[in-house]
Amino acid sequence: MADLVDIDTLPEALRDEIEGLTHADRAAVLLLLLGEEEAANILKYMNPKEVQRLGAAMVSAADLSQEAINYVLDEFVATLKGQSSLGLGAADYVENVLIKALGADKAASVLGRIMPEQGSKGLEILRWMDARAIADMISNEHPQVIAIIMSVLEFEVAADVLSYLPSDVRPEIVQRVGKLETVQPAAMQELEAIMKKQFSNNSSARSSTVGGVKSAAKIMNFAKVEMETQVMAGLMGIDEEMALQIQDQMFTFDNLLDVDNKAIQIVMRNVDQDLLMTALKGASDPVKEKFFENMSSRARVMFLDDMEAKGPMRVTDVEEAQKNIMRTARKLSDAGELVLSGSGDDFV
Repeated sequence: MADLVDIDTLPEALRDEIEGLTHADRAAVLLLLLGEEEAANILKYMNPKEVQRLGAAMVSAADLSQEAINYVLDEFVATLKGQSSLGLGAADYVENVLIKALGADKAASVLGRIMPEQGSKGLEILRWMDARAIADMISNEHPQVIAIIMSVLEFEVAADVLSYLPSDVRPEIVQRVGKLETVQPAAMQELEAIMKKQFSNNSSARSSTVGGVKSAAKIMNFAKVEMETQVMAGLMGIDEEMALQIQDQMFTFDNLLDVDNKAIQIVMRNVDQDLLMTALKGASDPVKEKFFENMSSRARVMFLDDMEAKGPMRVTDVEEAQKNIMRTARKLSDAGELVLSGSGDDFV
């Protein structure tokens, strides 16, 4: 196969098409080229979030030009040529070295921080469950147990689970999530025992780094506006310091003022224009200008006309629209497609 062509030498339309491809789009192309059986064998090693993202990308890939598909394949081959075998089996190698150097207990603590995926495998089944089913299963457990379970879920799923739990316990659960740092083996064993009521998976006990203020803030980032308001108000009443710490870590619509123009453009391509109009209705002037400066002059005029035509909007509708856009931005950030700048290190 020929060397990878410099993208700047390609026709403008093709260059724009290729540059608009996300990592998921490129992976989808490769999976489709592999065929059904091989693609299925790869997908079974992925988590639910990755499967969903790739599945959507595989459907969209039908609209790609043959030239773009060829470029993605050439790009993949070029990447492979630059790889060495150094990373093969690296996780096992690091784990074995640390155990020999530090002993099993200390090594487990270190591994829990540098390789969080090495945590309790018995809880992985939760990632495939519906939020309501998880809530039904854990609703009668101690708030501390619920907090640990919430901390090992995807943040969006955790927010949904929280919405199905009784409103009076939500603030305490979020507080406990915020206070979590390292869960010791005894606690994980207890949690595993609870999960065995439903599942038969076994896993070795090890200390695990879960939860914390940033995790609580991310869960709140995905919560609906009404529930976020109720939970944070309740948390302020029982632990004001924790509530303020979580608020400092939360990523709000106004924080988009701090992201670069490329990130704003990616967000704009991934959200509905009507939703963006509603969100900008209640945004500060600097945030509005941040979006407007990333539109062409003609597009900006049309956008402003359409936004003005919408008339007055309810504050709750504006807040929910902003929340939905931030959910999209957070997903794009987690997928590595843009960088969000915010209060916490995760956004830097």
